[in-house]
Amino acid sequence: MGRIAGRFARVEPRLRAGRLVLGLLADLPRKNCWTIAEWIGEATPHGMQHLLCRAAWDADAVRDDVRDYVVEHLHDEAAVLVVDETGDVKKGAHTVGVQRQYTGTAGRIENSQVAVYLVYAGRHGHAAVDRELYIPRSWTNDPARCLAAGLDEDTTFQTKPELATTMIERFLNAGHRADWVAADEVYGDNPKLRTTLEARGIGYVLAVACSTKVATGAGKLRSDILAKKLPKRAWQCLSAGRGAKGHRLYDWAVIDLSEGAPGQRQLLIRRNRNTGELAYYRTYSAQPAPLATLVKVAGSRWRVEETFQSEKGLAGLDEHQVRRYPSWARWVTLAMLAHAFLAVVRAKEQARRPGPDDLIPLSCNEIQHLFLTLVVRPVHDLAHRLSWSDWRRRHQARARTCHYRRQAATS
Repeated sequence: MGRIAGRFARVEPRLRAGRLVLGLLADLPRKNCWTIAEWIGEATPHGMQHLLCRAAWDADAVRDDVRDYVVEHLHDEAAVLVVDETGDVKKGAHTVGVQRQYTGTAGRIENSQVAVYLVYAGRHGHAAVDRELYIPRSWTNDPARCLAAGLDEDTTFQTKPELATTMIERFLNAGHRADWVAADEVYGDNPKLRTTLEARGIGYVLAVACSTKVATGAGKLRSDILAKKLPKRAWQCLSAGRGAKGHRLYDWAVIDLSEGAPGQRQLLIRRNRNTGELAYYRTYSAQPAPLATLVKVAGSRWRVEETFQSEKGLAGLDEHQVRRYPSWARWVTLAMLAHAFLAVVRAKEQARRPGPDDLIPLSCNEIQHLFLTLVVRPVHDLAHRLSWSDWRRRHQARARTCHYRRQAATS
């Protein structure tokens, strides 16, 4: 917290931000301004709400501090930048960026809010280093709605690949370096993103659809048609990295593409050894890269799923109950900071004390548990608990009364 202290204009919001981060790390069944304020020992949630809504501090500057903190402590020359989006199912139409759209969180089209994240993944660990909220056209075509949600009146529509490009360039312009980018089909099928990465000398392994046509010596052909032409000897069994149940073993094949521009461009194909299901990737590297390297980068994409799982399960990334953009940016940035703290402590502890062979290495979950038990240990007396019970019931009574009045006025 001392690292981001200079981003706050006053000491009160700085101290409260520290308490909010502790609350995000707490083992609460639900994390919001009410539950965190009670857990941390405050009398009402008003201070936490003020921190997210009106207090003077720079969430984008804190975001940059999180990025620098992660890269400094998880630095790896072979690190991969992984791009992916995640959605939060929402009710109503007033939460910034919400509309009916597909979200992988629900696996279907839902009324939801979607954000794109950039994750730094290396051998020491992984954590999100940037975020951008996806603002659909239904919002950008309505300036008054954007303004009411805390967005600029002239907010323009940006696709998810454009948001990814913004974050990657922000990472590189800050003086950091990563040689590879990995992402799924939404980004792999976007030629502008690929062109930007190539111009910056960044290699990529980006998933593409089976229907994607690529340039070969025989002309442009669909990826799935090319896969059917491969002989048995073209496939190699390689691990895409360790998973919860051991190595992720797949069969892999690679086909050189004939696109004429400098650099090595290939179509990478992955085959499930049990089901035979195929997945396709467009790859680029300024210098020839061995198949094992491409497979390792492709496997890095799973790290973003692990990051989302940890940030949501341990740091409340998806539990914000805010409507306006500034509050959203502040909440998710502090959640990223909370998770980054766990990831860094985990990396440091594994480096300093690897532990005996009969114990698995410390996980972020175990570090959170030990931190809360041994360091934080919030203890509140009976009067504090009863006071919060009274406050909740009084607030709910006012809300019910207001609802009945509105209902009576419109009936």
